[in-house]
Amino acid sequence: MLTNAPDYSVYLVTGRDLLPSGADYYQVIEQAIKGGATIVQVREKKCQTWDFLEIASRTKEICHKHNVPVLINDRVDIALAIEADGVHLGQEDMPISIARKLLPKGSIIGVSCNSVEDARNAVKDGAGYVGIGPVWFTQTKSDLKPTLGPRGAGEILETLSGTQIKAVAIGGIKSSNVLRLLHGAVSTSDRPLDGVAVVGDIMAAQDPFAATLRLSECYKAFTKSPPPQFSLGSNASDLSQNIVSHAATLLKTIREVGPLVHQITNNVVMNQSANATLALGASPIMATAVQEMEDLSKVSGALLINFGTIGDKLGMLEAGKCANATRKPIVFDPVAIGATQHRRSAANELLSAWQASVIKGNPAEIGALANSAEVKTLGVDSLGSGFADPANLVRRLAKKERCIIAMTGKKDWVSDGKVAICINNGHELLSKITGSGCMVGTSVATFCAGASAVATSASTYDDERVLVRGDMLAGAIGGILAITVASELAASRQDVKGTGTFLPALIDELYNLTPEKLVDRAQIEIFG
Repeated sequence: MLTNAPDYSVYLVTGRDLLPSGADYYQVIEQAIKGGATIVQVREKKCQTWDFLEIASRTKEICHKHNVPVLINDRVDIALAIEADGVHLGQEDMPISIARKLLPKGSIIGVSCNSVEDARNAVKDGAGYVGIGPVWFTQTKSDLKPTLGPRGAGEILETLSGTQIKAVAIGGIKSSNVLRLLHGAVSTSDRPLDGVAVVGDIMAAQDPFAATLRLSECYKAFTKSPPPQFSLGSNASDLSQNIVSHAATLLKTIREVGPLVHQITNNVVMNQSANATLALGASPIMATAVQEMEDLSKVSGALLINFGTIGDKLGMLEAGKCANATRKPIVFDPVAIGATQHRRSAANELLSAWQASVIKGNPAEIGALANSAEVKTLGVDSLGSGFADPANLVRRLAKKERCIIAMTGKKDWVSDGKVAICINNGHELLSKITGSGCMVGTSVATFCAGASAVATSASTYDDERVLVRGDMLAGAIGGILAITVASELAASRQDVKGTGTFLPALIDELYNLTPEKLVDRAQIEIFG
């Protein structure tokens, strides 16, 4: 048995049935270890005891040659027979307390967890680590539990905060989604995962060394620096001045660069959203076909997903994954999420598939995401007097979702999880026209595209841990200010007589908006 503390970062779970034709199991194990696998679990569900012993014994020889611990899935007897470094137990397997009595002192004992209750029991029973999953759908297990997604894994991880218990995630994990998982599965106390457990992405690979190396490099990129910070300035007074100045700079960048803004939005507002994008100086493309998403992610500056009618969910899923892969900002507008169970399920599916940069919504929508009952929903509208403490609400949700939260209403609130910013601009006529909130989402996506353009040319944003480059806090605030300031200017015009003349005037004022107007008229408050 090895005595060094185990490294769970790249946790290989074996699966001989997944091997490519002609591949040698033992060579795959050795190549995976050379590629960066730090711990190996031998899992044999359909193997006779004698064969299991032989496989486990030879696997241990390879692992210990490279100073890598080897664990046995389920079978404590096999672990004892080969003097393995420990076992991994399922919820229906031998209790931890019994396994602890049978195994030598210092043995590693891990347990599978699919719920907060499972994790609490693991803490109580003294597990050495937990395997949280399945995160995504996987074909490697027949008794599949409900998939958790990165956000669900983060909730279970929260249970382990303040303990010494390590945690790995498992289920459908591969190099193309591991950064999404690592970024999203973090507890509100900033407790990250200690590693990722992978089966098929390594065992089924034609080149297991390269497959493991990709996973290892992703994990190292995630851990090599602190979590990305979006705030500008070190205190409230600095931030108030800097954020407006930076937002104004983004408007200038948009006019100079003219970024492409990919928008999947509802057909009620498609035309005015496109016109607002053009008025700000960017180019809109409203594309929903799954087949286009990879190509569009390479040329667009940002992605807006407004699921107002939820008619293109497959396109939304693929677009978000491709945007994450190309480090492009994603602005998510969960329209009327609290109105139906279908909308809540769809939003959860989307947010489990990709990492949003900004989530923008009205009080009812943000309240639904935060599981708050303070504000009710009526279709796409909010009912009630508002939140008693909106600053803390958006701050908590931003920390939970690992992104910027923008809550729009009579007052607009934006947070990165550290500070909360209140924007006091706007005119009441905005609430009298269809789709004004959707236009805010369009504007935010456009400003985030501007931020992405700045970041792409700056060497300071080379860290691969930052899934979406650029300052999304400035993008969210700039996008809101653009619409609200333009609404004030439009409403003050003599040719505006009501809602019918207000909308075209609003587009005009977006077109004529300057960085100087944005700075002069911005009214923001900082809540630290």
